[in-house]
Amino acid sequence: MFATLPDLLRLLVVPVFGWAALRDVRTRRLPNRIWPPLYLFGALLLIWEAASLWPFAGYDGRIFLLRAAISLLFVAPLGYAFWYLGAFGGADAKAMIALAVIFPTFPAYEIGAFALPLVDTEVGVFSLTILTNTVLLGLAYPVGLAALNLVRGEASPSMFFARPVPTDSLPDRHGRLFEAPDGPTRNGLDLDALRMYLRWRGLALADLRADPEGLRDPASVDETFDPTDGGTHVGPRTDGGTAVDAEAGGDAERGAPSRSDFDDPWAAERFLDEIDHGAYGTDAATLRDGLDVVAREGRVLVSPGMPFVVPMAVGLVVSLTYGDALFAVLGAVGLV
Repeated sequence: MFATLPDLLRLLVVPVFGWAALRDVRTRRLPNRIWPPLYLFGALLLIWEAASLWPFAGYDGRIFLLRAAISLLFVAPLGYAFWYLGAFGGADAKAMIALAVIFPTFPAYEIGAFALPLVDTEVGVFSLTILTNTVLLGLAYPVGLAALNLVRGEASPSMFFARPVPTDSLPDRHGRLFEAPDGPTRNGLDLDALRMYLRWRGLALADLRADPEGLRDPASVDETFDPTDGGTHVGPRTDGGTAVDAEAGGDAERGAPSRSDFDDPWAAERFLDEIDHGAYGTDAATLRDGLDVVAREGRVLVSPGMPFVVPMAVGLVVSLTYGDALFAVLGAVGLV
């Protein structure tokens, strides 16, 4: 392989993003400590290349400055903007910023008779190519989810966005409920928020399902606990494990008060008031609706979502080998 030393060093980022993608799938959490070293690494490579082109008098120097400026002043802030608008998680935005710093221009690798990436662009901003490839890969996810639902015989209008799962499996899942008591919704309860609530009460999901009427009473909340951040990697798998008094279940079967008889069903408002941070945008009404659904239904619709770092890691590999897929498609139809 022939390449400049900075471009060879950039390949070290690939296994880092591969690890990040695997961890994101398993836990939906990425430690903040991985990003500063990547920012520093990218900045050093950028300074290295800038020094080799100083004083930017020729075409190569000026085009390098332009492409670096687009990557740092457009692509990187775009990651922050997506996070601010709610389209990205915090880790997704930080990952995109890291790629904008590390890959401002197209790298070049010669392997025998091949020169990679195969498809370059006129703009030449490599972080932008990674972003477009990532978006294309992300758009394929709903199609794959629908295909999985069809194979399982779960055809429905929501099959592109959610799939039915056993309610008892929710403690180990990521995503959000895609249904409320009155039907499907795209604004269902975040499963991390559900875990936070259960841990705050010291309950397992099975406890809540065994005595929903008794636990809906806000007076049933006595001692509360650390809700954590709701991650599956934090706390016991049972989301609490404090047993519910068997007599409470018996009282519920004899006819406990309905939801409308309580000022704060499920103590939802108390939960949100007591935790020292938000619950992923969950409000009291959404929490109550979600708890009503998981307490009643044996199977629920869950929108699993796709952590954006996963298609970003795959998009990075595609970009380094094939190049810009969108540019290739546009070229094939004569638009560029």
